[in-house]
Amino acid sequence: MTRFEGRVALVTGASGGIGGRIAERLAGEGAIVALHYATNEPPVRELAAALPQAAVFQADLGGVEAPERLVDEVAAQLGPIEVLVATHGVGKVATLHEVDAGAFDAVVAVNLRAPYLLARRSLRGMVEGGFGRILFMSSIAGLTGGIIGPHYAASKAGLHGLTHYLASRMAQHGITVNALAPALIEDTGMLPGDPGELARKIPVGRVGRPEEVADMAMAMLRNGYMTNQVVGLDGGMYPS
Repeated sequence: MTRFEGRVALVTGASGGIGGRIAERLAGEGAIVALHYATNEPPVRELAAALPQAAVFQADLGGVEAPERLVDEVAAQLGPIEVLVATHGVGKVATLHEVDAGAFDAVVAVNLRAPYLLARRSLRGMVEGGFGRILFMSSIAGLTGGIIGPHYAASKAGLHGLTHYLASRMAQHGITVNALAPALIEDTGMLPGDPGELARKIPVGRVGRPEEVADMAMAMLRNGYMTNQVVGLDGGMYPS
């Protein structure tokens, strides 16, 4: 088990409920937190003001050059990234016939290509420093197909393959790579329906909370013996 005193942590999608709560937990364990947002700046600024060591960075991660530029900006201001938590993502409910090539590519660019490029760039410093933690925020949709759409499910399933590829090659450098796959979490802007209606499908009888996702994320980040894993967090809907 490890704490994160003085370590630089980049949390993408920090304007969202999950990203914000994970950033708070990392800061509470001494990390210097880089808070990323794409368009929703106010909650990130508010969060940064409440944390002891935090800085705010903007980037549209759908752009080809934006992910690596973001890593470079964080490193220039705070130091090499030692913890990467990619919680950003997009997903709009759509059917097979509604998801054309453009819609598919747009979601994959943000949900899969950007995490890859963020990790690829961050790994340089992690390897040099002999320490690293990478956590990709996936979804149960990556395991089951889900209900948002084929573009979203494919992008999340791709994160699992990326996790396995990187983890098996980075373990020798003191770097762990894992993915967390929650489902039906409130305050994320991505619930595909009414929370009350969705709760009827969940064995525990309610939707999940961002704080619960942050609990699991921190357990995974602290544990240096845990790598190459995709962990589900869904209230008991999909046993694994």
